[in-house]
Amino acid sequence: MNPISNVSDHRLGSAGMVALLTAQFLSAMADNLLFVAAIALLKGASGDDALLPVLQVVFVFAFIVLAPFVGPLADGFSKGRVMFYANFIKLAGAGLILSGGNPLWGYAIAGIGAAIYSPAKYGILTQLVHPDKLVKANGLLEGSTIVAILLGVLSGGYLADLSISLAVGVAAGLYLLAAAANLVIPRLPRIHALSVHEFRHLPRIFGHNVATLWRTPDARFSILGTSVFWGMGSTLRLLMFAWVPVALGLLDNQAPANLMGVVSIGIIVGAAFAAFTVKLERVNTALWGGLALGPLVLMLAPLHHLELAAAVLFGLGMAGGFFVVPLNALLQERGTETIGAGRTLAVQNLFENTAMLLMAGVYFGLTALGFSAVTVAYGFGVLVLIAILLIGVNRLRAQPLTPRNL
Repeated sequence: MNPISNVSDHRLGSAGMVALLTAQFLSAMADNLLFVAAIALLKGASGDDALLPVLQVVFVFAFIVLAPFVGPLADGFSKGRVMFYANFIKLAGAGLILSGGNPLWGYAIAGIGAAIYSPAKYGILTQLVHPDKLVKANGLLEGSTIVAILLGVLSGGYLADLSISLAVGVAAGLYLLAAAANLVIPRLPRIHALSVHEFRHLPRIFGHNVATLWRTPDARFSILGTSVFWGMGSTLRLLMFAWVPVALGLLDNQAPANLMGVVSIGIIVGAAFAAFTVKLERVNTALWGGLALGPLVLMLAPLHHLELAAAVLFGLGMAGGFFVVPLNALLQERGTETIGAGRTLAVQNLFENTAMLLMAGVYFGLTALGFSAVTVAYGFGVLVLIAILLIGVNRLRAQPLTPRNL
């Protein structure tokens, strides 16, 4: 039964929703600020960009390894408290970096906290709001996250140029504030107590969930598409910090951070356009956005002017937002019909973070072989284009084009 059942409970749910949005905003902003600060530290320590993709690898590794466990963990305890402890794990990672520890280890610890945090922040919505308010609540949560990412990247670039220690310290302070906001969330009942016996079987159950979604054509299309998008997005963040100094001649941390902010704004615009123009029965239309991603990266690679680079990156963000939003909606619907929304999110997280890991690995391999950032950008554009073409061909074989679906 939904806990928001009367006026008093509704007020409690509203207060909990405000606390959730506040905590998510602060935590997501800290994640991205810490990311930029860790990049600045690695570049300063090594003098080159060779270790940048490793930073992405150590963060997403926890998402992959913990994928079978974090969803049931969130359901087995009060979700507000799960997020509270997850933010303290992130804080421990920031604290390790601030105390002079290896930024890779610190960012890896933050990744563990993020992996635990993710299913709890989405799963708690069904306990805080009425079902008829769930779409709006998801929109508010996603909107606050996008704004937090934008501000985190921009402020990270600015603060890291002033003082990397200051940037890490601000990230740590934001994690602490986020944890405090988590305590304001009502102590909601746990969904399902997790026994030791059940815990042992979680990997097998998770494997069954993966197989179920993979056999569903719509779910498979959505998972593959969103995985390529987020794999591209995470690698693009790394690439910007290597490409900007070579292509644009700008050596500070603010310039690549600003350009990633432009991408975020483009995603917001593209997502809004998709929300008003793409219906689920015509979800194949989103493929046009996906097919534009690779060529736009190829257009970016040879540029030497900041304004042109910003324009291309804005277009890249728009294409990505137009591509990924309908696919997310399709996956949520098919996931609810098959294994449930929460389990679907866990499977999607596994695939998306595996894609991030693989693309970061390709990036690391190319840089280790001595390829320049511009050459890597060309290769990256080709890789994304081929991946989306393969996904599109597979989709059209399963669902041929008709006036109704395109």
